[in-house]
Amino acid sequence: MELRQLQYFIEVAEREHVSEAAQHLHVAQSAVSRQIANLEAELNVELFEREGRNVKLTPVGKLFLTHAATALKAIDYAKKQIDEYLDPERGTIKIGFPTSLASHLLPTIISAFKEEHPNIAFHLRQGSYHFLIDAVKKGDIDLAFLGPVPANQSDVQGHILFTERISALMPADHPLAEKNSLMLSDLRNDSFVLFPEGYVLQEVVVNACREAGFTPKISSEGEDMDAIKGLVTAGIGVTLLPDSSFYETTPRYTVKKPIEFPLVQRTVGLITPKRRELAPAENVFYDFVIDFFSKLEQYQ
Repeated sequence: MELRQLQYFIEVAEREHVSEAAQHLHVAQSAVSRQIANLEAELNVELFEREGRNVKLTPVGKLFLTHAATALKAIDYAKKQIDEYLDPERGTIKIGFPTSLASHLLPTIISAFKEEHPNIAFHLRQGSYHFLIDAVKKGDIDLAFLGPVPANQSDVQGHILFTERISALMPADHPLAEKNSLMLSDLRNDSFVLFPEGYVLQEVVVNACREAGFTPKISSEGEDMDAIKGLVTAGIGVTLLPDSSFYETTPRYTVKKPIEFPLVQRTVGLITPKRRELAPAENVFYDFVIDFFSKLEQYQ
């Protein structure tokens, strides 16, 4: 079994079309067909069945695709480790991040790191909380910034960088806008603007409201910080957001208020895989981030 056969097989499986796969691979269609036939002969099974001009994986083909993709990923990772062992300053790091850390934390870290390690490249991927955890588990990304940092995960481990409070954001003409701080129960009759169900920040807010003795009335939802802030600015409702999301400024026509009770906060940190070691360039970045926030905490 040759590496080229696996590459051709995966390309055909993903595109469900031999000629399109050949075009993408920059080889003749006959070469792709021949390698697939050789692979099927070696395995003694049919991996594809024809549907007109297209092809479709057989049940055993689907099974083989899972293992073939895992094998190629392992080979690519091994090559990456060797390349970075020879020169850790010329690696590429795949980093995941959620929308709540996109505006300030990530740009600050990346720019500071690039000043010291200009030749290390990044591939950045934004995603939801659970997507990022799964992506680190599968090896689709190398490590991820996350908040809150997950605990008791079998395949990922977390390192807390800092803990931040979560504050209320409300329209400037809200009846409680003049107060210095709030009890979360003060907002029991308000409409809330939150992330959709399945987003961890919605879960954090809903749990905090329940601790305060009520279930929030969710009037609108937004999938990123700007959308939620915009809805609050428009007077649609109130929300709770991490303090880091207000780093530069509070949106116009809104006010930000700390919450006295219950204490609403989240941890923010890095997650890495448990079942594989970080590649050299990834280790350089990981150590830099830990040191960066350690110095920041001492300064504060």
